[in-house]
Amino acid sequence: MSGTSTGPSDRAAQTPVGPSVVVAGGGTAGHIEPALAVADALRRLDPTVTVTALGTERGLETRLVPERGYPLALIPPVPMPRKPTMDLLRLPGRVVKSVRRTREVLDETRADVIVGFGGYVALPAYLAAGKGVLRRRRAVPVVVHEANASAGIANKIGARVATRVLAAVPGSGVAARGQRDAEVLGIPVRASITGLDRAALRAEARAHFGLPADGPVLLVFGGSQGARSLNEAVSGAATALAEAGVAVLHAHGPKNTLDVEQLNPAAPYVAVPYLSRMDLAYAAADAVICRSGAMTVAEVSAVGLPAVYVPLPHGNGEQELNAKPLVAAGGGVIVADADLTARYVAETVVPLVRDRKRLSEMGAAAAGAGHRDAADAVARIVLDLVKGSAS
Repeated sequence: MSGTSTGPSDRAAQTPVGPSVVVAGGGTAGHIEPALAVADALRRLDPTVTVTALGTERGLETRLVPERGYPLALIPPVPMPRKPTMDLLRLPGRVVKSVRRTREVLDETRADVIVGFGGYVALPAYLAAGKGVLRRRRAVPVVVHEANASAGIANKIGARVATRVLAAVPGSGVAARGQRDAEVLGIPVRASITGLDRAALRAEARAHFGLPADGPVLLVFGGSQGARSLNEAVSGAATALAEAGVAVLHAHGPKNTLDVEQLNPAAPYVAVPYLSRMDLAYAAADAVICRSGAMTVAEVSAVGLPAVYVPLPHGNGEQELNAKPLVAAGGGVIVADADLTARYVAETVVPLVRDRKRLSEMGAAAAGAGHRDAADAVARIVLDLVKGSAS
């Protein structure tokens, strides 16, 4: 399966009518969503463009990309061993196999530009783009976009061969040759989020989730797989939330369960495995408790939601770095994962959600700190590169 395409991807091998762009951002939603936001923007700006997404059979892209109507070309995954094992010895062969398949996709689609967003899918794309790599006949211009405050290894490698290097925030650690920093444009966010009118959708959104038409609503989610610490802390404060009249919309993750006693019919605790309509979830809410992945921060700020950011306590601290600019602007607060307890929710979050004046000020600050036009800005750069290579 790793050398094939799925769903509508059969179109990938057809000769493009207009520009042909390959986006590489598979694996997690944080890589896929910016890629698809740029794909949507490309279609808006030039309806003749053909966009093909790279992915592996292991990533969320196998579901998300076809749902958005784009061809998905699968390449062999290249897992990066974290410890010295036999897998490390197999790595060079896996890289060559993945780059070879990626090169075939670039040839089949007659790609004019590659746009990479980091992660395991982007690295083979960067390596396959150059002329002479595995006997490629032509080089394909590369645009790198770094969403996190601290760049990953794939984008650091991609920046060495890229024509343009873009980033969400200054000082991410990637830059094109001869430049000290990347071009800061923000994170591409889909139009259904950047154009969201929360007030206009509020009644519909609350009815959709079975939430009360009036009164404060707290939205809780921990990413596509949920977060146990968020689940335990907020559900543990269910009594305090109910007594304060705060309704809860809580996405606990598809692999988790959450059984919360309904203590106040006027302020229900609605627990769901996954939120497929994030636009409605944002519209229903007055505040949010969430992780601070780059995409989450971008969406929450774009819709102007006050947020309690709980950075993932693993990795190199990039999630805290992602949230700091929004917190500095007054659009949210950061609490350490270990400090997010039922008591914290009861004593700190509940008063916040009930303080309409403070929520309004935080929401305005969050909206003012976002980059709503990032997807269009990246798309224009890509189309300019297409024109430049054709001239």
